[in-house]
Amino acid sequence: MRVTMIDVLRGSARNAHKLPMQLRALPTVLGGSSASTKSIGALIERNARRYGTRPALITADRTVTWRELNRFANRLAHALSRRGIGRRDVVGLLEGSSIELLACVVAVAKLGATSALMNTAQRGGVLEHSVAVSGAKAVVAGAEYVGLVDGAWPLTELLEEAEGAPEWDPWSTGTVTLGDAAFTIFTSGTTGLPKASVMTHMRWIKASAVYSRVFLQLSPDDVVYVPLPFFHNMALTAAWSAACRAGAAMAIAPRFSASRFWEDCRTFGATAFPYIGEIPRYLLAQPPSDRDQDHGVRRVFGVGMRPELWGPFCERFGIPTVLEHYAASEANTMFLNPLNIPGSIGFCVSTYKLVRYDVDNDEVVRGRDGKPVLAARGEAGLLLCEVSERFQFDGYTDPEASEKKLRRDVFAPGDVWFDSGDLLRKVGWGHAQFVDRVGDTFRWKSENVSTAQVETILGAHPSVAEAAVYGVEVRGAPGRAGMAAVVADGALDLDELLTYLRRELPPYAVPVFLRLKPSLETTGTHKHRKGDLRKQGYDPAVVHDPLYVARPEGWVKLDRGVLTEIESGAMRL
Repeated sequence: MRVTMIDVLRGSARNAHKLPMQLRALPTVLGGSSASTKSIGALIERNARRYGTRPALITADRTVTWRELNRFANRLAHALSRRGIGRRDVVGLLEGSSIELLACVVAVAKLGATSALMNTAQRGGVLEHSVAVSGAKAVVAGAEYVGLVDGAWPLTELLEEAEGAPEWDPWSTGTVTLGDAAFTIFTSGTTGLPKASVMTHMRWIKASAVYSRVFLQLSPDDVVYVPLPFFHNMALTAAWSAACRAGAAMAIAPRFSASRFWEDCRTFGATAFPYIGEIPRYLLAQPPSDRDQDHGVRRVFGVGMRPELWGPFCERFGIPTVLEHYAASEANTMFLNPLNIPGSIGFCVSTYKLVRYDVDNDEVVRGRDGKPVLAARGEAGLLLCEVSERFQFDGYTDPEASEKKLRRDVFAPGDVWFDSGDLLRKVGWGHAQFVDRVGDTFRWKSENVSTAQVETILGAHPSVAEAAVYGVEVRGAPGRAGMAAVVADGALDLDELLTYLRRELPPYAVPVFLRLKPSLETTGTHKHRKGDLRKQGYDPAVVHDPLYVARPEGWVKLDRGVLTEIESGAMRL
């Protein structure tokens, strides 16, 4: 008989009082019975009735109550309806973190339509692709971005139209079901250009219960400070849903600032905040201050806390609880660490397996029977998550892209598994640690970078004959920095190449390192052999080809002196 973590948590009634409050809530949350509302719009309407005059959203110069947020969203919904937006339509949203952006998300949800949260760092062909693959009927763009998409509706115009629109709850909110798509988040995935992963109302509502009750134990008196962009699920799904579920306030910063971070927490009265991998490192890199623990933050939650930073971060800033977890926009499961165990992403809430993975050859290791070989305890393995009726795979807007993320008939005829593209290792007691991305995707600046996307952009440059892109480790930095091995087609103007890449790619996808090679090795199926390139990295003692590192002013020749600056942390990449 297989005993799962849920079996343990359910336990017997006589022992329930021995479990922490958040663990006692977990079986009910995962079972779905906690979802008393069926959509984002319905939850906002509930909060308007229940928490009316309490703050819902806070910025440096403005506070909006739950009742005001609901009425604002209603006016926008009526304005959008007049423009022809209705059930199952898709509305692209291209705007920075703001009250207006979130009100638009609610308004679109109330109409039974779907928001496509565009990455505001995207430009050129990548942005055009994102708009196209989202299936957007219209794109609403803020003043800073309206010129980037042909035919975009200026947000300012929509706000003007909404001023005189009705404030009552639209009848359409009641027609929205848990299975409807609420919004899409763009992810690089493992190949090609960005894909739009679907987030249903069910996933968002369940997330609200998990993060609010199991992780943060929020109340209406709490303030969740969010300095992350809302095209990132850690902000839109994790932090915002938790605040909504509890009726807590969410404080919004337009962008993350390490030097201003703790002052913001004090100003807003923050009691919790989400993080992604780099944030703890950036905060620790700031000069120590006698006010480092002068704040009300008691819980932080997120992904990518490096084990070696966990203790120093908690000790310096007086944070009693770090709630690390693992999830992905398109994944059908998650790992939770509500017990604050250092270095762990927690336990998994569904059936999964870790299988051995040959990183150099980019393939699963199989036994004589053709089935994947399971990774041993402590060994890194590719995470496969079973797709079932309870843990469904919502996928992307592109069915073909969705199918590529699934493995069928893996361990038994008819089974289906979601391929996460991530390496994890088991560390005992049902817990696991995140190790790295595999294959043609690496993670940098808390974003998944598709090597195929970068290679396509490089290959389109007239002076590039061939290019191989891969991630390389940088001492002290989470994830992997992008590196491009390039074969030139004639003369190559390096400064012009960098200007081109910065124009065509999001900042996090622009290669940090450049290696000029006379030729590139390929496999029999014409794939670039990247294993040796990854191992050689950017050490000029190992690599005898010309090497460069991207700086704000342009490419800088990478020699032993520059390498020392990088490895010592004196040069921030």
